[in-house]
Amino acid sequence: MMNARRTPGAGPTGRFFGPGELRLAILALIAEQPGHGYQVMGRLGDRFNGTYEPSAGSIYPTLQLLEDEGLVRVEQEEGRKVYHVTDEGGRVVAEQAEEIERLWGRAASRGEWGMFREPEAAEIVGPALRLVKAAVKTLAHSHGDPRVVERILEIFVDARRQIEQLDPRRR
Repeated sequence: MMNARRTPGAGPTGRFFGPGELRLAILALIAEQPGHGYQVMGRLGDRFNGTYEPSAGSIYPTLQLLEDEGLVRVEQEEGRKVYHVTDEGGRVVAEQAEEIERLWGRAASRGEWGMFREPEAAEIVGPALRLVKAAVKTLAHSHGDPRVVERILEIFVDARRQIEQLDPRRR
């Protein structure tokens, strides 16, 4: 599981979210659709396709901060606190739209790699990495010969096509 404190490109001591990004992500989710804490937590996890698992220990203090800042308001619904964006919160979301898009782009990118945690993937990751290593080694020994580059690309494109044809959703 991905550490909640990681930032893309950062080493093992990096953070997943930079300063203020978790706050902004939660605010954006509430602006899209009001929800109680666990709904917000689930929607944030869904954005990262399981590569980031938000915890109550990070979500609830952030929700409280957003409320204290006047960016969200709380309404009791069926005995639960449901968070709604305020007008000021909506303005912040609009002003930070580009940053929010970058966050969601990063989430989508991270989510695509989440499949590698599946046990079934372990059987193919090693051979796939050896294939890439062989291609890079061959390319290095060919000193960037354009014919070799082109042929390696053809092999990769053909292999991807053949593998994608095995996907039952494509049949």
